[in-house]
Amino acid sequence: MSEIKLVAEPRTEFGKGAARRIRRDNKIPAVLYGHGTDPVHVTLPGHESMLAMRHSNALLSIELDGKGQLAVAKDVQRDPVRNVIEHIDLLVVRAGEKIAVDISVNIVGDSAPGTIHLVEAQTLSVEAEATHLPESVDVSIEGLASGSHVYAKDVQLPAGSSLLTDPEQAVVLITEPRGEAAADEEAEGEGAEESAEA
Repeated sequence: MSEIKLVAEPRTEFGKGAARRIRRDNKIPAVLYGHGTDPVHVTLPGHESMLAMRHSNALLSIELDGKGQLAVAKDVQRDPVRNVIEHIDLLVVRAGEKIAVDISVNIVGDSAPGTIHLVEAQTLSVEAEATHLPESVDVSIEGLASGSHVYAKDVQLPAGSSLLTDPEQAVVLITEPRGEAAADEEAEGEGAEESAEA
């Protein structure tokens, strides 16, 4: 994915009141940090930043005072009720540098008939090059039978990514629906009782 350009402004006011004023102006308070530099407090354009944050691990080109630097969002604080972004922590990155990120797990395919899948891990932690960060990974469950597991070590990661999550972490479990399994067991139990009575 290509980088998303955001023009930032230096921020000199701090505290809740200042943050509220910034958000009222349809801007988002943010902080840039990393590479041993002092944190830089900035404001970002509200609408463009909201659109950019729809992409997990998006590579951002932050322009500040006419200079551009690459960054990725490490923490996005949202208002739980209004679902608006309240603050963004941006990690400064450089081309060629590898960083740790979480990528979402997409389940693809259908397990064997009569089974369901339970997602044990919604995300996996990987290390990847800052300028080629993956957003997600597809995990195929096509034809898997009840009792099958897909572990983190089994997942085909995007090129250039290495796994940081415990390789033995279960990602998906294939099982039978509880209600059906319980009904089958009851039916077996009743059949055994009837034959015992006869």
